[in-house]
Amino acid sequence: MPRNVSVQPPEAGLRPLSARSVVLSLLLGAHPPELSARELVRAVEPFGVGASTLRAALSRMVAAGDLRRAETRYRLSDRLLARQHRQDEAVHPHTRAWDGDWEMVVVTATGRGPAERAELRARLTAARLAEPREGVWLRPANLRRPLPERLGEVAQQYTARPDRPAGELAAELWPLGDWSAVARSLLTRAGRTRRPADRLATFAAVVRHLLADPVLPPELLPPGWPGADLRTAYEGYQRELADTVPQREHAHGGV
Repeated sequence: MPRNVSVQPPEAGLRPLSARSVVLSLLLGAHPPELSARELVRAVEPFGVGASTLRAALSRMVAAGDLRRAETRYRLSDRLLARQHRQDEAVHPHTRAWDGDWEMVVVTATGRGPAERAELRARLTAARLAEPREGVWLRPANLRRPLPERLGEVAQQYTARPDRPAGELAAELWPLGDWSAVARSLLTRAGRTRRPADRLATFAAVVRHLLADPVLPPELLPPGWPGADLRTAYEGYQRELADTVPQREHAHGGV
């Protein structure tokens, strides 16, 4: 069975952040995701981004459709608002008690091109489903979240009870040991990193890693699973960031 989550060592996610990445990180963590040009100048300064570099980045981001500009204020585009929602959900997933049922999605459409197949695969992976064989997707039915829009046009949805032990199946569908090891490395790095730019890069990697958390029922997780600790560390960083970034309202968001 193929593994369904790509887990990279933490160093792979700790590249220095560009001015664009710093701006997006700050806005993805802002609720509402909007700051004025003056607020952004103050906000990016601790991360080593100067005013002229910021202005050039903002111009490029507006032209590329990353941001919308209204007078002197900048706001995330609709596409990035959807990304903010996914990151919020990664930090605070909505779960329910698990009764042993599994979600199953079977892709029934034929004749689709490679781009369409890749796009559907990405959407199902983002919904935390795993693909044990081509066109068949599974996960324990413990999440409260919508499945991708218009999924019924290309797939059928079922409730299933696999005849294999659930823990054994989950261990084959997701690289739980690898995910746990990277999470612990990120926690260690977050605890020792002090420079603002390094901390922002570290917690950007934390959010990316949380997006790959399968959010399994507790009874299917290995002992000492660090998911809750990683989320707690990120929430602490959000409070830390809220003390330095001007926002009308601070809430849980994404770096």
